[in-house]
Amino acid sequence: MTQDGPANSAEHPWPVRTVALKVSQWIDRLGSVWVEGQITQMNLRPGTRTAFLVLRDPSVDMSLSVTCDPELIRRSPAPLQEGSRVVVYGKLSFFVGRGTISLRVIEIRPVGVGELLARIERLKALLDAEGLFDPRRKRALPFLPGTIGLITGRASAAEHDVLTVARNRWPAVRFEVRNTAVQGPTAVPQIIAALEELDRDPVVEVIVLARGGGSVEDLLPFSDEALCRAVAAATTPVVSAIGHEPDCPLSDLVADARAATPTDAAKHIVPDAAAEFAGVRELRSRAAAALRGWVERETRALAQLRSRPVLADPLREIGHRAEEVERLRVSARRCAEHLVEGEATRTRHLREKLVAVGPAATLARGYAVVQRVAGRERHVVRTIEDAPAGSQLRIRVADGAVTAAALGAQQLGRSIVDRQSDVDRQSDVDRAHSREDNSGERNRR
Repeated sequence: MTQDGPANSAEHPWPVRTVALKVSQWIDRLGSVWVEGQITQMNLRPGTRTAFLVLRDPSVDMSLSVTCDPELIRRSPAPLQEGSRVVVYGKLSFFVGRGTISLRVIEIRPVGVGELLARIERLKALLDAEGLFDPRRKRALPFLPGTIGLITGRASAAEHDVLTVARNRWPAVRFEVRNTAVQGPTAVPQIIAALEELDRDPVVEVIVLARGGGSVEDLLPFSDEALCRAVAAATTPVVSAIGHEPDCPLSDLVADARAATPTDAAKHIVPDAAAEFAGVRELRSRAAAALRGWVERETRALAQLRSRPVLADPLREIGHRAEEVERLRVSARRCAEHLVEGEATRTRHLREKLVAVGPAATLARGYAVVQRVAGRERHVVRTIEDAPAGSQLRIRVADGAVTAAALGAQQLGRSIVDRQSDVDRQSDVDRAHSREDNSGERNRR
């Protein structure tokens, strides 16, 4: 905005009239527009030339003042009343005297049911394409919620049905109730605010949107795009129980669970205490029967085990083993005795042979051992050269020793040494025969 003269500043402020005129000129340049909304107030006084209306946005808390010729309302093809959805055509005007803006309309078109349903179908296709109806994003309802959030009309039949049925099924259930408008232009903002409040409450485990039946226009708030997106954005599971079975607003498709009626919603979210107790009793009965059957089977198995011979008379096997041990012990003792006797016999034979070939036995048969004594030393005389004449001799016999002196020597035809060699060879042969006899005896054992 510009004007001739000094620039606008704290030293050169514009008067109110200048600002009002400039705003009026700027709004006037906006031109005519088509506007859609819902009539929330309608002041049509007889005899006046102007009708005053308030047009509200169904999704947010915003409204616009509208003026028109009363005849536009009277000649409307469909009766216009508060709550009607309309599309108007007009031009904004700024009233400089009061500083207010109003939309002066010259045409009003009621939005019929067919048009509303068509818009709902287009919105349904849009939300479906975005994945808001996808079953994979829906959350499971808690089995027994501690606290349930309920959004419904004040003192409505839907509120009574949900509370009564839920408390009859589970008396200890708790509710956080938020009463809002469930139809009309203020319904959507109030429902969204209540939904966000309950969603932030950490004790609320599931939220129920409940409303009784109604016409298509009455259920329009629950097909509003803003409400559908708020339901999809909630972190707490949401149950939609709007209208009756044939009614299917878009909130039913976006919610995590759909209930045909408010009563059905209470049955969905709250288990029946009597049915649960009956189920517990049945499970306990089945568990007891299964336990008794298991005990009986194990008892029979134990009885079968106890009836076996090894358990019926455990000492019998010990007796059998004792007899076997005794038999093995006797056999081992007998084998040991035979071994000892055989070794004793062999030892006796060896002793007899040793005695037979020993020096004492030889001396007892008349032989003697002759030793030449030279000082303290003694040397065995084996040949005549070992005992020259005059040598001092010591002759050992079986019962003692005799001292003598060599007087001379006499040469014999065969030397004693040769005869002794024959005796030694015969002893070796006897010992070899003895070893063969003992080896044969051990092999026979």
